[in-house]
Amino acid sequence: MESGSDCTAFQGERRLASGAIREVALAVKAAHQREGGAPVHVFDDRTGRVIDLDLRGSDAEILARLAPAPPPRQAGRPKLGVVAREVTLLPRHWDWLAAQPGGASAALRRLVDAARAEGGGRERVRQAREAADRFMGAMLGDAPGYEEASRALYAGDGARFRALTESWPEALRDHARGLAAPAFARGGADAGG
Repeated sequence: MESGSDCTAFQGERRLASGAIREVALAVKAAHQREGGAPVHVFDDRTGRVIDLDLRGSDAEILARLAPAPPPRQAGRPKLGVVAREVTLLPRHWDWLAAQPGGASAALRRLVDAARAEGGGRERVRQAREAADRFMGAMLGDAPGYEEASRALYAGDGARFRALTESWPEALRDHARGLAAPAFARGGADAGG
């Protein structure tokens, strides 16, 4: 897995392309044209989910379909990144928030920032485990040691995970290990349960 890539495409056991979705889509289309209809699987590198690409038409048409849609106009101060949304609280919660320095919005922002800082490591571990497991299930579900590797992944046992995945096809193994790496980072086993 390339650092900072959005998605990765595999044709069988071979890594075809990795990077931004637009680049990968064009690489997948070129591979289809060169090599015929051999199946290609594209995965979101953050979630491990399969991405379904519509490769009909010219390169420009493909890229146009992949262009981000403009965000809908929302209340708030969008130029500052502030979006107004509804929050439902009990009267005692509103009373407490109103008494906080800076008002309810500032207090809620501080609470959210504190919660994110406190649970960020656990969340990264959870996301890495889920992404790696989704990818492994899709591409390596029949591979020897898959179930045991998945158990090692969720147990936070990096050494066992590496040992169980050693015999897997190199590109698939390396991608699975790359997706799983944050789950085994220092404190990963403790952080995720």
